[in-house]
Amino acid sequence: MKTHNTQELIELLEEQTESILNIAVQQWQMMPSPVFKQQPSQGSWSAMQCLGHLNAYGRYYLPAIERAIDMARLKHQPAAEIFTPGWLGNYFTKLMLPGENGTAVKKMKAPKGYTITNEGNSDEIIATFINQQETLLLLLQQARYVNLNKIRIPVSIAKFIKLKLGDVFMFLIAHNLRHVKQAERAVNTAMNILIKKDERDLNQVLANVGL
Repeated sequence: MKTHNTQELIELLEEQTESILNIAVQQWQMMPSPVFKQQPSQGSWSAMQCLGHLNAYGRYYLPAIERAIDMARLKHQPAAEIFTPGWLGNYFTKLMLPGENGTAVKKMKAPKGYTITNEGNSDEIIATFINQQETLLLLLQQARYVNLNKIRIPVSIAKFIKLKLGDVFMFLIAHNLRHVKQAERAVNTAMNILIKKDERDLNQVLANVGL
C-alpha cells in the first residue's frame, strides 16, 4: 500500500478542495437556475442534482469529522508523519476518482437517501455546497495536528464499518471531484440545449409574423 507524507497529502487535498470551491464561486454562484436544473438527457443528473448529492454526503461526514478531530485533540494524539491508507479506504477512493477525461471510471447507483430530485432552489443548493467546501478546508487545516491513521469515522451507508480519517478525507474529496466534473458536463450540455431552444423559439416567432 502506497504511503503518504501527512502534510503533503493534506496540501494536495486542500488544493483539490480550493479548486472545487473556485468553480462553485466563480462559475456557478450567479448561474441562472434553468441552466443548473437542466438535465442533459432523460434520467441524467442536472448540475443541481450533482451538488445536492454531494451536500447530502457533506451533511453526514463533515460533522462526523469535526467530532472525531475534537475528541482526538482532547486525547492529545500527536500527528503522524506518514499516513498509510487502509485497503478498504484505498479501494473506495480509487472507485470514486474520475478518469483522465473527467468521466467516472466506474458508474454506480447512488445509495438510498442520496438520490436527489430535480426540485428545489438551485441557489440554496449552491450556497450550501460552497459553505461545505469552506468547512472542509477548515477541517483539513485542523487535521494537520491529529493522527490520520488512528482516528476512525463510521461510513455513512454502513456505520459498523469505520475508515481512517485520512481515508475519509481522500474518499470524500475524490467523490467531490467525480460529481463536480459531472456537474460541469451537465452545465455545458444544458447551455447548448437552452441555446437551441431559444433559436427554435425565435424562428417560430419570426415565422408567425411572416419574416
